[in-house]
Amino acid sequence: MAATKRKAIGIDLGTTYSCVAVWRNNRVEIIPNDQGYRITPSYVAFTETERLIGDAAINQLATNPHNTVFNAKRLIGRRFSDPSVQQDIKLCPFKVVPNNEDKPMIVLTYKGEEKRISPQEISSMVLSKLKDDAEAYLGYEVKDAVITVPAHFNNSQRQATKDAGKIAGFNVMRIINEPTAAAIAYGFDKIKWREGEKNVLVFDLGGGTFDVSLVTNDEGMFKVKATLGDTHLGGVDFDNNLVNRLVELFHRKYKKDLNITENSKALGRLRSACEKAKRLLSSTSVTTIELDSLCEGIDLHVTVTRALFEEINKDLFRKCMETVEKCLSEAKINKNQVHDFVLVGGSTRIPKIQQLLKEMFRVNGEIKEPCKSINPDEAVAYGAAVQAAILNDEGDKKIKDLLLLDVMPFSLGVETDDGVMSVLIPKNTMIPTKKESVFSTLSHNQDGVLVKVYEGEGVKTEDNFLLGKLELQEFSSTPKKVPNINICFDVDVNGILEVTAEDKTQGLKKKITIINKEGRLSCEEMRRMVRDGEKYKVEDEEARKKVKAKNLFENYVYEMREKVKMLEKAVEEIIDWFDRNQLAEIDEFEFKKQELENTIKVLQFKKI
Repeated sequence: MAATKRKAIGIDLGTTYSCVAVWRNNRVEIIPNDQGYRITPSYVAFTETERLIGDAAINQLATNPHNTVFNAKRLIGRRFSDPSVQQDIKLCPFKVVPNNEDKPMIVLTYKGEEKRISPQEISSMVLSKLKDDAEAYLGYEVKDAVITVPAHFNNSQRQATKDAGKIAGFNVMRIINEPTAAAIAYGFDKIKWREGEKNVLVFDLGGGTFDVSLVTNDEGMFKVKATLGDTHLGGVDFDNNLVNRLVELFHRKYKKDLNITENSKALGRLRSACEKAKRLLSSTSVTTIELDSLCEGIDLHVTVTRALFEEINKDLFRKCMETVEKCLSEAKINKNQVHDFVLVGGSTRIPKIQQLLKEMFRVNGEIKEPCKSINPDEAVAYGAAVQAAILNDEGDKKIKDLLLLDVMPFSLGVETDDGVMSVLIPKNTMIPTKKESVFSTLSHNQDGVLVKVYEGEGVKTEDNFLLGKLELQEFSSTPKKVPNINICFDVDVNGILEVTAEDKTQGLKKKITIINKEGRLSCEEMRRMVRDGEKYKVEDEEARKKVKAKNLFENYVYEMREKVKMLEKAVEEIIDWFDRNQLAEIDEFEFKKQELENTIKVLQFKKI
């Protein structure tokens, strides 16, 4: 009998929640976690005795804030000195410090020891949890996965996410953009999309990131025309604005400061209450936040209206709509030419977001409703599962005929005279792609050249992101300004760049894959993290066995106590009968003895 082909899975690695899906039985199935939930919190916690991931981690956040990590996606692939990282760590209850390469490292205490863990390692733990859940669901080991990232993730962030997947034990088949995955999900079963080219705007606003993509679908060919976004805008920011407003209110009223250093537990309680209030305000116009003994015995009781929430977040809402308009402009698509707009990510449930989008796409006074054919929390994982099935050669003709054509979210180029950015691959170029250009030296008989590779839209390289450097040495004598250096950019389907530089006069050639060593893990770090991951798994299993043994023993003790009570009661009843029946007949004594023996036998086998 032939072995069943093992499935490849699709993973939406989210800032606040993650989701995993698989193509099975000729359809996409969302894989539940061990608690039966279809999405898993992207939280990891360390205690004195164990490591917790997902629901178990988020459930103890209030009591263990310094050792519970969340929003790691906002740190992954970034430098510690990045202004956005500095902004985030001000509101983190856990400690973040730089290492000697300016990478952010999260400081935690585990089993009484201090540990420094990278954001990649935290993300790998979440991915490992999703892997375990998928394997439990499917009944066999899962190795292959497609993992999604925000469309506006840069090269370093994509590489770091791929690293996290490798640490978790995955063969990462493809890194694809979240809005592109969502477009596949929304369009996959839409018959009308197979009736010619349709323009679809994907509005993806999650817990920590924001993307807008204009995607065309022509009979199963998904082509991204333009993508824009912000890797630092999402539901967390709406929560933070409400938290900051209430912190100010508390200070004005009681002259007490709720800062992250001295009152992390209080601030954690307030953050959880604000997130809950935000969710409630999606279905009601007013809610109340009531926190007893929030700080120094002082209670916080405050009414929060939807109008207040919309007022304090109006700048973020406006930024979202401006991004939509800019995306349409770059795609050269008029609002009237958009056939559908789809909402992805939990933050799109905010009524103001939906209202602004409906107004933007109003045509001749007629409101255009968003497409809601799939759960916004699951759409990205759904599309990733379809892509995984295609790469794994699964499914019927319907799935094999799909074609995904994505684009570069940033321009790529090299630094030339006076720090100017010379673009080789413009933003929104379809990938994979390969572009070449010939450059000249700056001075006579120059014996070497340093090629600096950047991504970004700034005219000057100082306004862009340095991806890496490539040096050619031992040049032949060449006059300045004579074109002799051929530079080639090759971008693969994951959006990851390889650069080749060649001295055409003597064939001197050098090639690098841009891995941004300053923001990426070394091979030794990767190996260590894989080893640590295995060690954590062993320790997790030991902790689970210990808890199971403890629970079994505790249940046995209480069960025996109940049985003893019932036996004592039966014996007392027999003694009472014996005292009242001293002159009973032989058969009566034997009957009562047999009755007690039967009671004992029943209690021995009875489960209480």
